[in-house]
Amino acid sequence: MHQQLFCKVVTNILGRKTAFFTSVLAIAIFGMACTPTRESSSATQPNTSQSPASTTTGEEEATITMAVIPWQVSAEQEKKLQPLSDYLSKALKRPFKFEITKDYETAIDLLVKKKVDIAYLAPTSYIEAHRRDPKVEPLVAQINKETKRPWYTAVIIANKASGIKTLKDLKGKRFAFVTKLSTSGYVVPTVHFQEIGINPERDFSSVIFAGSHDKAKQALVKGEVDAIADDRRSYTDQVNEGKIDPKKYTIIWESVPLPSVPLVASSKVSVELKDNLKKALIDAPAGLVDPTGGIGVGYTLVQDGDYDIVRELQKRVSSK
Repeated sequence: MHQQLFCKVVTNILGRKTAFFTSVLAIAIFGMACTPTRESSSATQPNTSQSPASTTTGEEEATITMAVIPWQVSAEQEKKLQPLSDYLSKALKRPFKFEITKDYETAIDLLVKKKVDIAYLAPTSYIEAHRRDPKVEPLVAQINKETKRPWYTAVIIANKASGIKTLKDLKGKRFAFVTKLSTSGYVVPTVHFQEIGINPERDFSSVIFAGSHDKAKQALVKGEVDAIADDRRSYTDQVNEGKIDPKKYTIIWESVPLPSVPLVASSKVSVELKDNLKKALIDAPAGLVDPTGGIGVGYTLVQDGDYDIVRELQKRVSSK
């Protein structure tokens, strides 16, 4: 099934076959996607005369719950996600609901403790969940609307009025990260700060952890900080929505491409439901809002090894 779904998303969504992560990262993120995997071995099992519904134990009637990290103000994010919830409920023929958590830690806890079926996590958050329960599994990741590829970038955004034009100008300024479990909002920019000799605790006048990408941007707009770490698409979306005036703010640094935010299954989820989720999301029509609150253009299959680059970056932050 991995082979069929991967090839379908490459031809139907991207419009042509393409090799992921062969340029900047020199990593073939999806090199294994069209080859047999551990999960695909289930396809070799003999078929039975029973239908999928008759082999389950009431799973087909239970509500599927997805925990989502707080990218935006929860009430706004929840409203935007309703069409996706309706689509998945229809595609899976089961009730479906989102649970937008108060922070990244809560989303991880709900997944690991099997209180939700699936979760939408930042790459760093997924790695933490996998560390706590190696049986949690990434299923799909979003395809970036701008690049049409399954990656995104971290950025540092500064208030032009603060006089910040380069990263060196951040010294003595007020700065906001998202959370230490955010890849673009903490891990990646922190590694780059290490590389250029900046120590936020020592060199910035103040450092806060806003808790979500949305709150970090709010702090910037309100003048509570001079610069923030963010996800480029999250910033671009708010510019396009008229919430941020691009004449007042500027991107002073952008990272290399990073593997996209994954949808992760709890270890309690059956192989059948995992496969159905993958198919439903890869078949999803373009234009549905994805769990981050942005307009999606599709999903593609991912596996644990796709996030090894983030693991390496995380180790560098942890060892400082």
